[in-house]
Amino acid sequence: MNNKEIPDGAIELVARHINERNNRPSNIPIITIDGETETPHYFEIIPFDQIDNSPARFFAIDGSYNSQDFYNGLSIAVYRGGYVCYHLGKQIRLNDLNDPIILGKSYEPNNILITNDEHKDAIYEELLELEPVKNMLKFFNANASEVFGFDKASILSSLSKLLSFCQETLEWALLYEISNLSIVQRGDFILRDGTLRSNNIKQEHLVKLGKHVKSKGIYCVAITKNSPIKLELSSTFKKIDTFLQEEKKPTYPFKTANPRWQKLCCWLEVSDDVLVHAYPEAGQRKEVSEGKREAVTKTSMFAKKGLTGGRGFGVFFVARLDYVEKLQNYDWVVADLNIFDVITGIEKKEQKRGIENLKHIFYELTRLTQEHYILGYPYPLVEAHNFVTLKNDFKDEIIKRVKYSLYKEQRMDNVDIENLFLDIHERF
Repeated sequence: MNNKEIPDGAIELVARHINERNNRPSNIPIITIDGETETPHYFEIIPFDQIDNSPARFFAIDGSYNSQDFYNGLSIAVYRGGYVCYHLGKQIRLNDLNDPIILGKSYEPNNILITNDEHKDAIYEELLELEPVKNMLKFFNANASEVFGFDKASILSSLSKLLSFCQETLEWALLYEISNLSIVQRGDFILRDGTLRSNNIKQEHLVKLGKHVKSKGIYCVAITKNSPIKLELSSTFKKIDTFLQEEKKPTYPFKTANPRWQKLCCWLEVSDDVLVHAYPEAGQRKEVSEGKREAVTKTSMFAKKGLTGGRGFGVFFVARLDYVEKLQNYDWVVADLNIFDVITGIEKKEQKRGIENLKHIFYELTRLTQEHYILGYPYPLVEAHNFVTLKNDFKDEIIKRVKYSLYKEQRMDNVDIENLFLDIHERF
């Protein structure tokens, strides 16, 4: 289908939805209310010449998967997970390699060929035998069927579902692995791309993981720039942006005298009202689409703030960790924080927020978000992404390496080897 075949009505529906969300009046005050985390909290960014002066280590986890199908029923599929670490502004070695460039640690499978369902089963079983995953399951003290949110048949029902499952499971296992490294100290950070929630691992086990990380004194934070929360809060971001430029910044008692370093950051907890519209349950979607905001009070499982009835161990915040005028929505990130850091008495059914924890976490994150690749986004996560991502040249790289191995053994005719990887779509 080319762009001329897309119905005008469909395009207009998209535009209408975006306009409605973007121009919805904000009910969130822009003035800080002490002790109220759902109001904006403003603070001065760490001066640029001090951003590397921290004893904390900043670990970052990411994963990737890719696959390629060929006309003869052969598929090659790979997933990968890994992590990097920065200390005092420099990347430190986490592996035992002699490579001067590759300093992070990663895991990937040996089983990458798929011609039938038995091969998909082999990929699944190999995942369970990877050292980080095996250790995580041992920590959970449960077998795979008790830990995972879907049965094996569902996971194997499609290649994309299998690879996505393997990647995410490995990422959670790496979080557990990092927490037990000998170099880890109290006050260190583990950053994850995305959220602290999952459909693949049951909440009770993720909560156990979150509690374990907290017991080690480690801050666990998931960061993303892509979230439906940002569309729901777009008018709030505009209000805060105007307030910062016109009122707050001109009168703020900055500690640093350098005008270039005088930046104000901001964070606030995402309210249930916003969450339910960003992540509505199936039964709530009709009410949400009709704009009945007051009628919708039940928070969805994905967005629930608690140890049960949800999908993980996070509490959603939005934050502006660097400041450039007029960027507004793009400039914000969504941060999913460990509920044991946010609500320190959660196990006693208390709801009081750990304000000092929150201030420390967001203040420290500004060390990672200045003068780097993506404004306001922690650079260790960018480096983790670059480290593990199976990029667009994945297909060519895999084909070349398999062809080389086949030619080396020379048990097939040259023409048969070349035809094995023929892509008929390239001839259309």
